Amino acid sequence: MNLPNLITIGRILLVPVVVWAIGSGQMQIAFLVFLIAGVSDAVDGFLAKRLGMTSDLGAHLDPLADKALIVSIYVALGITEAVPRWIVILVVSRDILIVGGVMLAWFLGKPMQVKPVLVSKLNTVAQIIFACLVLGSLAFGLAFESAEYVIMFIVAALTLASIGFYVREWVLHMSASEVNSRV
Repeated sequence: MNLPNLITIGRILLVPVVVWAIGSGQMQIAFLVFLIAGVSDAVDGFLAKRLGMTSDLGAHLDPLADKALIVSIYVALGITEAVPRWIVILVVSRDILIVGGVMLAWFLGKPMQVKPVLVSKLNTVAQIIFACLVLGSLAFGLAFESAEYVIMFIVAALTLASIGFYVREWVLHMSASEVNSRV
């Protein structure tokens, strides 16, 4: 257990706070907590990579914290009708597909590692920017409608591209395992 991992655990503990804030209409608190979570992600990443504090635990905790935060915020924003439900369904379904595919591969005795690729990293950045714009506009009464629509459709496109990439990788992995097991 090192400092970056403790920061990541702190980010995980912020998830229920931001969901509560969104659900109770406390958008300034939600925005502030979301910003703190974002800064903590940058800080733990910096400490881990630049100061040689990487760990296996951190390699698993960090993406878990990111996904818990993003999925929770999108679900909360969808329930409160701050964002269209279709974008929530798309974002959440992507993560369920990835986790489900990895679990299925493991269950079938063909475990696979999922490493984030550029399209997924861009997707995460776009998802965060969109959530930040929505929370910022709700918290401070700012009008980012045009930017929100543009970013929302970028999120949709990148999410679909990411789904396509991971499905392709899963099929190739499962096919390669089949070929290798016959040889």
